[in-house]
Amino acid sequence: MQGYVIGVDVGTASARAGLFDLQGRRLAIATEPIQIHRPQPEYAEQSSEDIWRAVCTVARAVVDEARVHPDTVLGIGYDATCSLVALGANDQPISVSPTGDPQWNIVMWMDHRAIAETERANAGGYEALRYSGGALSPEMEPPKLAWLRTHMPETFEGASKFLDLADFLVYRSTGNNLRSECTMGCKWTYLPAEKRWDMRLLQDLGIASILERGRAGDAILPLGTLAGNLTPQAASELGLSTRTQVAIGIVDAHAGTIGLLGAVWAGDSAPSLEKLERATALIAGTSSCLMALSREPRFVQGVWGPYYGAVLPNLWMNEGGQSAAGALIDYTLEHHRQYPALELKAEREGVSIYEAANRIIDQLAQGLPYPALLTRTLHVLPDHYGNRAPYADPHARGVVDGLTLDASLNALALLYYATLQALAYNIRDVLRAMAEAGYQIDAIYVTGGSVKNRYWLRETADITGCRVVVNREPEAVLLGSAILGATAAGAYPDIPTAMHAMTAPELVVEPNPATAEYHAVKFELFRELYQQHRARREAMRRFEI
Repeated sequence: MQGYVIGVDVGTASARAGLFDLQGRRLAIATEPIQIHRPQPEYAEQSSEDIWRAVCTVARAVVDEARVHPDTVLGIGYDATCSLVALGANDQPISVSPTGDPQWNIVMWMDHRAIAETERANAGGYEALRYSGGALSPEMEPPKLAWLRTHMPETFEGASKFLDLADFLVYRSTGNNLRSECTMGCKWTYLPAEKRWDMRLLQDLGIASILERGRAGDAILPLGTLAGNLTPQAASELGLSTRTQVAIGIVDAHAGTIGLLGAVWAGDSAPSLEKLERATALIAGTSSCLMALSREPRFVQGVWGPYYGAVLPNLWMNEGGQSAAGALIDYTLEHHRQYPALELKAEREGVSIYEAANRIIDQLAQGLPYPALLTRTLHVLPDHYGNRAPYADPHARGVVDGLTLDASLNALALLYYATLQALAYNIRDVLRAMAEAGYQIDAIYVTGGSVKNRYWLRETADITGCRVVVNREPEAVLLGSAILGATAAGAYPDIPTAMHAMTAPELVVEPNPATAEYHAVKFELFRELYQQHRARREAMRRFEI
């Protein structure tokens, strides 16, 4: 079969599209910013109309850039953050905002307004919690829906549809009110292996009415399934053809997993499931997600899942990660008094802010056996925005141990370096929890903005003891969605076959064994930091206001 496929990724701050051939070679990419509305602390909202506008802009742009005819675009796949979209009568936006403005009809993934509802759900002993690492997150949809029911009942009752953002894009494209096993299983507590809901959880949260009148979809379908063809209106707005077929949607990190893990079969004649179980995908962006697959369910306390069919049909997936990863690196740099000096250094040297800091680390590490020794007295707990895994603790906060009065550019570089390491220690902690549940992971396939940072790659390999693999296609999330588009369009018989054909590794970073003992000691101190922080919180709990 000849033709092309498009992957569309709606992230936190932008919509992106990539156009690929059927061998996974990217011919064009486009990015368009999207709005974020923050009416109060801990609130984050978006507009589905603004996002659809951006999606149409990038889809048109990649077709124009690649100079392909719209009729040759066989399929399109959508991934997005796990944000909650509310539509009212006639599919018009309905407000989820305390401002009451209907344009703000999306509760973003990173919105933490529903902490109280999350804690109520987690105290209920519900069956569905077993498939979410033992606890829901305020980033998931049931707590957000429960918050709307309590605080904005007119929106909860008046909404004709609630959709995960990826499912909204599929609905807007096809007119078919369908949902994904990925979005509903991972973010809505649906149990896809048994094709049912934990009704006691929905009833106790007061949100069981979402299952009426198609408010949570008319059907929940596996990944790789065809959702339908583009409607004439959607085709016109996207600059495509009604011949283009649309895949069932997927959460963004899960698309990255598809775009990464096909590379485990490099050199093999055909895909096999055994190799997948020793690899994990790390999608490192504003937040980070660590995804592992298995043929049987593995229950890991504090790690989301196991989710059935969330990445590949008939396989289970566990997901760890960090609510603030790239965002924490940026915060660490930008809130230091020497940040303007670092910006000037980066500008003069024609490099990124991160590489400018890396070069300072290079200088400071001259004469040392390895650079990591620079942080032997500096320790960071990177839970500034809570701990997603392996403790599922949204109340956790960041800790820095080892501060001095040094306010120099060198001090900023060292704090930045210790923060990179802290993020890697958190990944190691998640892998530890997964190993206790039966995983034997020895390779991490990575994508996202942090992959461009050589020190991030090095510390992730050394601290986890895993080889870190960077694929040929750096935009693995876009490629993953394109792979789903190719599968739904019939270019390949199933997702693994498409993954095998369309992915390939490019760079492997092996861990440095000389650092193993050093990082083993620092890792134990890292774990102690969290326990000490938690003990201090408990001691002060009676003074809560």
